[in-house]
Amino acid sequence: MEIFTLIIITLVGGLLISAFRVLREYERGVVFMLGRFYKVKGPGLVIIIPIIQQMVRVDLRTLVLDIPSQDLITRDNVSVKVNAVLYFRVVDPERAIINVENYMEATGQLAQTTLRSVLGQHELDELLAERERLNSDVQTILDNQTDQWGIKVANVEIKHVDIDESMIRAIARQAEAERERRAKIIHADGEEQAAQKLVEAAESLARQPEAMQLRYLQTLTEIAGEKSSTIVFPLPVSLIGTMQRILESSSADGPDGQSGG
Repeated sequence: MEIFTLIIITLVGGLLISAFRVLREYERGVVFMLGRFYKVKGPGLVIIIPIIQQMVRVDLRTLVLDIPSQDLITRDNVSVKVNAVLYFRVVDPERAIINVENYMEATGQLAQTTLRSVLGQHELDELLAERERLNSDVQTILDNQTDQWGIKVANVEIKHVDIDESMIRAIARQAEAERERRAKIIHADGEEQAAQKLVEAAESLARQPEAMQLRYLQTLTEIAGEKSSTIVFPLPVSLIGTMQRILESSSADGPDGQSGG
């Protein structure tokens, strides 16, 4: 009889002890009573009626999920491997437990399919240069689809984009060709600007003949300072104009020295 009483006391004590649960600040307990949802409890000390009630702990902290490398083909038919990291947290413990069997696995599988679907709609150049926008697109789609599970997707970050070796060489050649194209454009722009400046200088000198004479003198000074065996003396423009008028006058007078008419 004493042994039976001791067993009963032990069982009752064990049930009483199991009725008390302590939930940390970042934990919540989804309580079910006879299989039906009862309420969400926590944090702190929580009392659960043994046998009648069951509790499932839910972590409300931000969780980090690594998305394995996904093989995908971009819109310009380039095969790449992409992996990413997903940050999310549970904002509604009730829906996270009731609406989906395993919210961690479900979110991870959804992230993999969404990553392939979204990135496959873009070209390789966009995949390499516009990661911020692609991260935002994937995050928005995941957040909308996991809302019914009580999950908030905080961020999605693409970590690595692995490309085939032959494609890397092709990209390098493309980058080199692009640099050459830019260099030629810059050189052509420089030539155009230099030609424009020369035209403006010529127009300015044409308006001021004295400036042309000064330019001639400057040129003579520069030539005199060089070790050259040949020196070119420029003919003043005014003298050329005078000679041209004399020749025109002689041709107008005719062979006998009189003007025609």
